[in-house]
Amino acid sequence: MKRFFRYGLLSTGCKAAVVGVFLSATAAVAETIDILALGDSLTQGYGLFEQDGFVPQLRIWLAERGHDVTIVNGGVSGDTSAGGLARVEWSLTSNIDAMIVTLGGNDLLRGVAPDEARRNIEGILQVAQKHEMEVLLIGMEAPGNFGADYKTQFDAIYPELAAKYDAVFLDSFFAGLGEKRTPTAVAKYMQHDGIHPNPEGVKKIVDVVGPKVETLLSRL
Repeated sequence: MKRFFRYGLLSTGCKAAVVGVFLSATAAVAETIDILALGDSLTQGYGLFEQDGFVPQLRIWLAERGHDVTIVNGGVSGDTSAGGLARVEWSLTSNIDAMIVTLGGNDLLRGVAPDEARRNIEGILQVAQKHEMEVLLIGMEAPGNFGADYKTQFDAIYPELAAKYDAVFLDSFFAGLGEKRTPTAVAKYMQHDGIHPNPEGVKKIVDVVGPKVETLLSRL
């Protein structure tokens, strides 16, 4: 975690002031933590006013609990795991302290092979490892329309890679919408496309993601 010291103003020729400033300078104050949220339209906040999106709501959730955190919105609408891998290296600027990875939804929409998605997500985690960066990996759940084998292989990507790279893990971006996440069950939390959450849905999602981010922060 980055740290710095804050110093008071010195009164010229005043030894007492110098001593007081020196003593006050011994208290380290945590600097703002910068987290990159690497993702697709779910991260970007598709279809929502900016303040209703995932990143702004997560910032507020963390601030209300006393965390001085900046979330950098690295969500690109339509991005796949391959797109995330292609841009992760240059997205990790020198100020970034940790990363949230939420990719795979568009892989599912396009029927990308689970092995390919796994390679891409593992590549992202390898970049984070190279930078000695802590990661929160958020999973995606495959629908059943590609068959049981596809679903089993795809769903296994996230817990297995989280364990391999010691990432903080959340099994599903939509975990906050309840255990039964059928289209009918979650309809009131979704936009009309049935893919992206509405503002209330984002709030419920953030209520579950937030504690995982706190776990991420505890590792810094």
